[in-house]
Amino acid sequence: MAELKEENPVENVDNNTNENVEVEEESNEEESSKPKVVDPTLEGLQFFYESNKKMINYVGGSILLVVGLFVYYKFFYMPEKEKAAANEIFWAQNFFEKDSFNVALKGGYMVRTSEGDKAMMGFEAIADEYSMTSVGALANYCAGVCCLRTGQYERAIEFLQKYDGNDMMVSAIAIGCIGDANMELNRTDEALKYYLKAAEKNSNDFTTPVYLKKAAFTYELKNNYAEALNIYERIKKEHSRSNEAREIEKYIAKVKALGNL
Repeated sequence: MAELKEENPVENVDNNTNENVEVEEESNEEESSKPKVVDPTLEGLQFFYESNKKMINYVGGSILLVVGLFVYYKFFYMPEKEKAAANEIFWAQNFFEKDSFNVALKGGYMVRTSEGDKAMMGFEAIADEYSMTSVGALANYCAGVCCLRTGQYERAIEFLQKYDGNDMMVSAIAIGCIGDANMELNRTDEALKYYLKAAEKNSNDFTTPVYLKKAAFTYELKNNYAEALNIYERIKKEHSRSNEAREIEKYIAKVKALGNL
């Protein structure tokens, strides 16, 4: 009887162990057969990605390509273009400063460079070849001034209207030069419009009174002495330290007399 009591517990342990193993196997099979639970916040995104995988990969690749091209253009291509344009415009500016406007505009003069002798480019060619650079924008302005100084007024207007640089002073002068070209072409209304625009472009004691005075003179040509007087008095009041203000009383007296004001 004692031996039987010792054997029975052993049999019970074995049975319990087998039952536990079978239960674990069944639970594992059930878990593997169940579908994986997806976070509800990601389920829509996952479904969208799976449904549009090719399109998303294509768009993503395109974006990376565009970003790569932008980086190359911004940090490699354009700096090289700016450097090349600056080297070219150096010679044209030298002739511009010497009032050799035709050479500065057209180029062709032989100059000596580190790479040997070569025909220099003029503002006209630089503005065309390097149009996307800041130097190209400046070349448009310089070409316009060259044309203005050599009597090519229509071409001067074309070049000056293309100037899109960020220099506020040069921008004002470029607009004023368009006024000068129109004045030479006897288009006084157009000239007046650009003189007033140039005066308002960048208020200062250098360019503003210059173009205000030109606008006042244009009003005189149109026999509008009241408007001319208003502008002369504006120069006196707002730009008293400018060169134009030194003799402004003389112009004020003149238009008052002419217009019986």
